[in-house]
Amino acid sequence: MTNKKWITAFADEYAPELEEQITGLKRCGINHIEIRNIGGKGIHSYTLDEVKEIKKKLDKAEIDVSAIGSPIGKIGVLDDFREHFDAFRHVVNIADILDCKYIRMFSFYIPKGGDPQNYRAEVLNRLSRLISYAKTHKKILLHENEKGIYGDIGSRCLDLFQELGCETFCCTFDFANFIECGQNTMEAYEMLHPYITYLHIKDADKDKNIVPAGYGEGQICDILSLLYQKGYKGFLSIEPHLSNFAGLEQLEQSTKKKQEKFSQKESFVIACNALVDILERAV
Repeated sequence: MTNKKWITAFADEYAPELEEQITGLKRCGINHIEIRNIGGKGIHSYTLDEVKEIKKKLDKAEIDVSAIGSPIGKIGVLDDFREHFDAFRHVVNIADILDCKYIRMFSFYIPKGGDPQNYRAEVLNRLSRLISYAKTHKKILLHENEKGIYGDIGSRCLDLFQELGCETFCCTFDFANFIECGQNTMEAYEMLHPYITYLHIKDADKDKNIVPAGYGEGQICDILSLLYQKGYKGFLSIEPHLSNFAGLEQLEQSTKKKQEKFSQKESFVIACNALVDILERAV
């Protein structure tokens, strides 16, 4: 049986309210959460007193926080950074309350049509300031590749880690996001594996539709096998994004009519089961 110790999930994709998110995690045998939205509101928007109440509920349910799914770095590279840095400091305080060392973040959106190289210096300057503050507060920033930001494809992610990579600034590898950018995931893995500390388990097909892990172009099983051979002991964070996937009814026995859409909760469970199936083969 697969050890689920290192599995975590964006439980806001199961349900908006925390109590139901906890139910969904327990239903799938998962004891960690990558916390992002509660009640339709980003965790970064909560006051520290509100976060303390969230922490009490998580503790009672014996759910630990694997990472803060923050939007830090998810602004334009030319947008005001002072206010954003204040928001980052608040996220660090939230991480302290939630006993979490990892903060997911991004490397700033490049103006549409702009050459990323023209904004490299500003990206590095902003990231350096974030990393310095995180290091002082003993947090680890996990850069996620995402379409439109500086670090969207493998080569620019590698540039960031070669320039700034350290135990405070590491890689969250998102399979589907690379596919969306036209980046072969194995090629990205070969470039980035020394920096990979955390994984987002999200797959996509050749048409860039999000599908359950193992049913797309992400080469997730192969890459997990390679990582485990190298001794990988990081989290696998399930980020389903499956509610609109038309092929879900083919993945498990169901009496549902084919034209009937799977619910958000059903999609979440299917995504969890898909990862467990991969782990049976990859580990």
